[in-house]
This record gives sequence, structure tokens and C-alpha cells, in this order.
Amino acid sequence: MTLIEHTSLLAQVRACTLCQNHLPLGPRPVVQLDPRARILIVGQAPGRKVHESGIPFDDASGDRLRAWLGMSREVFYDEQQVAIVPMGLCYPGSGKSGDKPPRPECAPAWRPQLLSHLPLVEMTLVIGAYAQAYHFTDAHTLTERVAHWRDYWPRRVPMPHPSPRNNIWLRRNPWFETEVVPALRQRVVELLPNTS
Repeated sequence: MTLIEHTSLLAQVRACTLCQNHLPLGPRPVVQLDPRARILIVGQAPGRKVHESGIPFDDASGDRLRAWLGMSREVFYDEQQVAIVPMGLCYPGSGKSGDKPPRPECAPAWRPQLLSHLPLVEMTLVIGAYAQAYHFTDAHTLTERVAHWRDYWPRRVPMPHPSPRNNIWLRRNPWFETEVVPALRQRVVELLPNTS
């Protein structure tokens, strides 16, 4: 893939209006992508704060995720090291218990093309139920999949969402931060030696 092809794809994605009639704040695709990235982060969809800033994980969830990874903001937002491609590229609006699911039109329209531009990715962090439903074919629940993280290691890492809304899950599953997070940090250092 050429730089022109990569630039053209990002321009097409950022101009997308496919779901505009369903988006309460209008379309604003948020994606971070470069063919040199070695880590891919797959989340659900941008939240309201991310929609406003246009910067992925620019909220409390991002603060926790960077802490889990032991990664500075500078490294996290260096697209040559870390790609961020959520299941839905635009903020879908809020529902009764948090944000609505990613728009179903988004992944089929853009995901295969975007992922094809990431030939060097060695680790994909698959965050939350919607991302896991797409990236895993097993019948596990999110908790079961995260508990069996070694089955997918090191290419894919199933993770809970870092949202403050998940504090109860984290309290009920303390093994995530005592077992998975240290292994995750070590793998990040192996792939991106200058993470701090």
C-alpha cells in the first residue's frame, strides 16, 4: 500500500456520512491509523467527549487504559506506534445505561479496509463486548474470555472496557489488574521500547 492510498482511505473515512441520520451530534469519524503501527486498539465507539475533541480515548476511559498499558499520552497518540480503530467510528448517542451500541453500518463499510492497512500489528487489544463479538468466534462471555486471556495471547488480548462504569466489574474480578495488566505492560515494552 502506498502513502497516497493510505491518505486517500483516511480522507474517505473522515468524510463518511453513512449513518448521519442516526447520529444525534452528526458524523465525526474518529480513527488513528498508520501502516507502521504495531499495536491495534479496538474499542466500541467514541463517547461524547471524544466526539467533541476528535481524539480517541480522550476521556477517563483513556486515562485508565493508558495506565493499564503503562503508556504515555505521547506514545499512545503516536499513530506510527498505536492504531486505534473502534467498531463504530462516530459517537452513536446515549441510551438508558450508557452510550448506545456502535452503528451496525460502520464495521462492514470500513473495518476490512482499515485493518488491511495495518500489516505490522503484532498485538490487538479487543476492548468490550461489541469489539469481542466481532473479533472472536467462541461462545464465551466477556468475563470468560478475559479470564482465558492466555488462550489468545499474545496476538489478541480480550479486555474489559476501561470506563468508570466498569468499576464494579473490576472489583469483582481483581485478577485482571493483578495478572493481565502486568503481562500486558511487559508486552507493550517488548513491542514499543520507548513507552513512558
